[in-house]
Amino acid sequence: MLYARFKVAFRSFWDDTRGSIMVESVLSLPLLFWVTAATFEFFEIHRYTSAREKATYTIADMISRETSNAGITSIYMDNALTLFDEISNDEGINQLRVSVVRFNANDNKFEISWSQVRGVGSLTALSTPDVAEDHARLPIMDHGEEVILVESLSSYQPLFNVGIDDVDIETRIFTAIRFAPQICYEGACGPQA
Repeated sequence: MLYARFKVAFRSFWDDTRGSIMVESVLSLPLLFWVTAATFEFFEIHRYTSAREKATYTIADMISRETSNAGITSIYMDNALTLFDEISNDEGINQLRVSVVRFNANDNKFEISWSQVRGVGSLTALSTPDVAEDHARLPIMDHGEEVILVESLSSYQPLFNVGIDDVDIETRIFTAIRFAPQICYEGACGPQA
C-alpha cells in the first residue's frame, strides 16, 4: 500500500513538466561555475607543467653545449635560474638543481662530480652517497661517462578553490655532455664525497 502511493507520487513528479527557471538556475549554475573553474585549473596545471619541462630542457641543453675551460660559475648558475623563470613566465617559487653524475663501473656506483642548487625550496645539492646506488633513477652509462642532471621544483597554487591543493611540479632531465670532455664548476671536475 505504501509502495503503491510512493510509486504514484514518483510517477506524478516525473511526468510533471511545470517548473521554475529560477529554481533550475539556482540548482544548476553553481555546478556549471564549479565545472568551468575545475576545467580551467586542470588545464592550467598541465600548462604550468609543460612550461617547466621546456625550461628545464633548455637549461640542460644550454649547459651541455658549454665549451669554456673555466667551466660553470656561480654567476652562470644564478643566470640559469633567471632564464628558467623567464622561460616558464613565472616569478614564483622555483628551484633548480644542476649536477654532473659520473659512473664508476669498477664499483658499479654513481659519483657526483659537482652539484649546485639555486632558488628556495626542498632541493639540496647532491653528494656521492645520495646517488651511489641509484640505478633505478639514473641512466645506464659506460665507465667514466658523465651526464648532466637538471632538476627543477616549482609549486603551483590554484587560482580557484575547486578541491585542488598546492601541487609540487618536479622535472628531471638527463643530457650528455656534447662538445667538451667535462663540464666543471669553478674548477671542480672530479668525483666528490
